[in-house]
Amino acid sequence: MDAPELEVITIEPDRPVRASVIWLHGLGADGNDFVPIVPELRLAPVLGVRFIFPHAPVRAVTLNAGMHMRAWFDLYGLSRGSGEDAQGIRESQAAVERLIARQISEGIPACKIVLAGFSQGGAVALHTGLRHGERLAGVLALSTWLPLADRLARDAAPENRDVPILMAHGRTDPVVDPHHGEASARTLRELGYAVDWRTYPMEHQVCLEEIQDVGEWLGRVLVGAEPSS
Repeated sequence: MDAPELEVITIEPDRPVRASVIWLHGLGADGNDFVPIVPELRLAPVLGVRFIFPHAPVRAVTLNAGMHMRAWFDLYGLSRGSGEDAQGIRESQAAVERLIARQISEGIPACKIVLAGFSQGGAVALHTGLRHGERLAGVLALSTWLPLADRLARDAAPENRDVPILMAHGRTDPVVDPHHGEASARTLRELGYAVDWRTYPMEHQVCLEEIQDVGEWLGRVLVGAEPSS
C-alpha cells in the first residue's frame, strides 16, 4: 500500500534528539491541537524528545453527515458494534509507519519512539503500534478505543507484545463511551498486553492530572527504552 506523506508540525528539543513522540490528533482537529501540551508534560531535557504532530488527511465522515474534515479514517458510529472503515485505518497505519521510518532513518531507534493519540488518533496509535515490526518505547491512547479488535490476535507483531500501553479516559465522556474504552483495555489484557488503564473526572478532553500522569509515564518509558546491543 502506498503511504501518503503527512504534513507535520515538529517541536525540537533544545539539545540533541534522543527520542521521538508521534502524536495523532482527534477527528476534525489538526496537528496544532496538542502542541501546547508539550511544556506541560515537564519532561527532563536530558531525554531529548522530539514531538511530531501530523495533520490527518481531509475526507468525508459518514458520522458527521458526510462533512469533509481532517480524519484518520471514516467513522460510521462510535458505539461498540458499529461498522469500521478497515481500509481507511490501514491507510493511516501506512502513513504513520512512514513517519516512524523517517525517524529511524534520522538515527532514532524504534525503541525510543512513542506512538500517541487522542480519540480517533488514539485508535490509529493502538492499531499501528501493536502491529509494528520493531519494539517501540510505548503506546499512549487517550479517550479512545481499539479498532479492528477481532483482527489483532492474527495481525499483532510479536516484537510489541510487551510494549507499555497507557490508556486514559474521561469518566463522563459523552463522545467515546468510557465503557467502550475500558472494554478495549480488557480485550488487550485478555490478549496478554500489559495495559495501564486510568480514568479522570472529565469529558472528551484532557485535564491537568492526566497531563501530569502522561508526562511521568513518558519519562519512565523513554528512560527505560534503550537499544539492544
